[in-house]
Amino acid sequence: MHGAEFAELKAFVAVAQTRNFGRAAAQLGLGPSTMSQTIRALEERLGVRLFNRTTRSVSLTDAGEKLLARVRPAITEL
Repeated sequence: MHGAEFAELKAFVAVAQTRNFGRAAAQLGLGPSTMSQTIRALEERLGVRLFNRTTRSVSLTDAGEKLLARVRPAITEL
């Protein structure tokens, strides 16, 4: 796994746990636009939408839930 791919997955887990792009970005020391671009790049690379976004909420799609279940334990361990 390349560093950029690990960073994307780490960002994904942070957004999934906080359900907020801004808070997740702050946790990782990133700007909100960088966080958004990182998640968008991950979604494009995987070819699937991971989050449902509105101006007031962020929630996981079914694909996002499945990815979180597989990735969170590994990211937490690392």
